[in-house]
Amino acid sequence: MRKYSGNLVLELTDENSGTTETLTETNMVTNAVNDILGINPLALFYKVAGEYDEMVIWNEELLPICPNMIGGILLFPSALTEDANNLYPSSSNLPVAYASNDVNATANVQRGSMNLTESMALEDGYKFVWEFTPSQGNGTIAAVGLTSKHGGANAYGSSAEVDTGLLLLRQNSLSLDVSWLNILFRTVEVDFENGLLYSIAYSSSTVSISRYRIPVFDIGLNEKLDDTTLTLEDTTVLQCSTFSFYGSYTPYGIFLDGGDGYWYGFSNQSNSSGDSTMLWIKIKKDDLTFTEGSWTLSNAHLKAVGSFREDSSYPNTQRNAVVRNGYLYVLGYDDDGVYKINVSNSTDVTFISFGFTSEAKSICTSGSCEARLLMLKDLIIGYDFMIDVNDNMIQTYGGTRTSNLATPLFCYKEYVMGWGGSYGNEYRYNYLLTPYLATICNLSQAVVKNADKTMKITYTLTEVVEST
Repeated sequence: MRKYSGNLVLELTDENSGTTETLTETNMVTNAVNDILGINPLALFYKVAGEYDEMVIWNEELLPICPNMIGGILLFPSALTEDANNLYPSSSNLPVAYASNDVNATANVQRGSMNLTESMALEDGYKFVWEFTPSQGNGTIAAVGLTSKHGGANAYGSSAEVDTGLLLLRQNSLSLDVSWLNILFRTVEVDFENGLLYSIAYSSSTVSISRYRIPVFDIGLNEKLDDTTLTLEDTTVLQCSTFSFYGSYTPYGIFLDGGDGYWYGFSNQSNSSGDSTMLWIKIKKDDLTFTEGSWTLSNAHLKAVGSFREDSSYPNTQRNAVVRNGYLYVLGYDDDGVYKINVSNSTDVTFISFGFTSEAKSICTSGSCEARLLMLKDLIIGYDFMIDVNDNMIQTYGGTRTSNLATPLFCYKEYVMGWGGSYGNEYRYNYLLTPYLATICNLSQAVVKNADKTMKITYTLTEVVEST
């Protein structure tokens, strides 16, 4: 069995006085690398589907482990919980600085550069050396973690380049009729541990909740691994008196997992002035009891939360809303902010201003499935902005960040997946969320990097082979 340990030396040199402050620390190792090498959800690393599937090339993107799967560094303003399963800290503690396994040739001042001369493979490990100029990586640094080369490039996004830290591992082509696509594209939750998929549909004053078995970590004698194996276990139909989807040709509405033991449905029409009317339904997962109603949101100018239209060949979908910690977040009509609405108290409404006019384009490429608001862990992501868990708005470089998603992004450890496509080309997308923590190193004392100082970090990983 192979194990590794790490040693960090951080040097801050004052450009004016020439004095150097040095910290030497040891680290703990997380389960990140073991998870990536040892877990294979939905057999995504097996070639089980069509000839047009796209797959990651391991020896280009992830191997050797150093400097690829571990090839970047993240620097945090607050201490990290020292837990082997702490792979992604809360977005309240986003990195203040980072670096990858190359020289930073961008305008991103949060990003440093690897010293390609001093960084090298060792007989029993790897030595990383990163350097930050006076203008790079400024802020308070309380903790450091090694990450992947992709995660160290831009973390979750920056003002200089388009990035979400998602590396496409597998794109499964779906050769399914439209009825199966509708089921997959309406997925609101995937229970990875128990191999269950929940799909919710609205039609003619009813909400149908269907539970399917999906082979995630085990496979039955008569099952396949190409998304054709969905075994219906149960369907419950709720008769609604208030809740409905607006519209006829294009039904406007969306279903979302609240992460609090409930699924939520919302429906509205975009409005540029006046009050907004929002229809809602709240469904308890345990027993499928529900409540429903209507909100009048005073002087709230919203985009439609989403839409789902069934066509004869493929579904058409849009997503403009997410639920986080008991609040519905919806894009504003004028592209200048997001409305935050308490799902238990509709008088509790806050407008989170961007401070600029967003381009408000789809995070995905333009097509029959588009999303303008998605959530990764507890971080809300739009075309040219992010909103952390404390509702701080962070402007980023605008651009498409994923393929054409119809569903939310479903996360399991380092793996992220969703279904979608465009105009008859439909897929299951499987990603690796790359800004993971491979190691955790809390500094014995926080340091402040500013424009008067350069910073050099030498991080040495040592590998030990233990007999079993």
